[in-house]
Amino acid sequence: MIFETLQILKEQLENYFAAINLEEDILLGNISLWESGSVEAKELNGKVVFTLLNIEEESTLKNSPSFKVVNNKTEYRNPPVNVNIFLLVSANCNTYERSLRSISKTIEFFQAKKIFTSSNTVYNRTNVAFDVLAYFKFVLVLYTPRFEELNNIWGTLGGRQLPSVLYKVQLVQIERDKKLASSELITHIGGNVEHIK
Repeated sequence: MIFETLQILKEQLENYFAAINLEEDILLGNISLWESGSVEAKELNGKVVFTLLNIEEESTLKNSPSFKVVNNKTEYRNPPVNVNIFLLVSANCNTYERSLRSISKTIEFFQAKKIFTSSNTVYNRTNVAFDVLAYFKFVLVLYTPRFEELNNIWGTLGGRQLPSVLYKVQLVQIERDKKLASSELITHIGGNVEHIK
């Protein structure tokens, strides 16, 4: 679900850039390769890059029930894992001015649309990864690290800083469709109750 989430966000921002005639390509990639001199580094030139920075489990939702009722049967499953994704959007455009404009328009788009659901989002469903994606809902929150945190982030990513913005994508649900067990649903209690001394 992590790839699908980032791919949907990428497509949504591409559509917005096309609508406002901002001709910048958007790419899912590892921005830390930017100055590595590798083949992958060349692909990052002149692009707006989506990089997965961190994954954090949402601990408040760990105690969800491990069963559900389906067709009058109780199915036991491990509860889904709910995670928050930290998404770094970096503008590695051909000029600094274009990079700043790309970041500004990225913030503008995600300010106008923070909540993405399967009912309010049109995306390319022909992608093979989306064949099991029936329902989703996630929320983007602008995350502002302190200067020293930002320095540590870019230091880890290789040094020089690009114009960028960091988002926390809340509540991406990851669940494998695996039933652990099932049993008949208890619908009534029978028998006789006698006086007990």
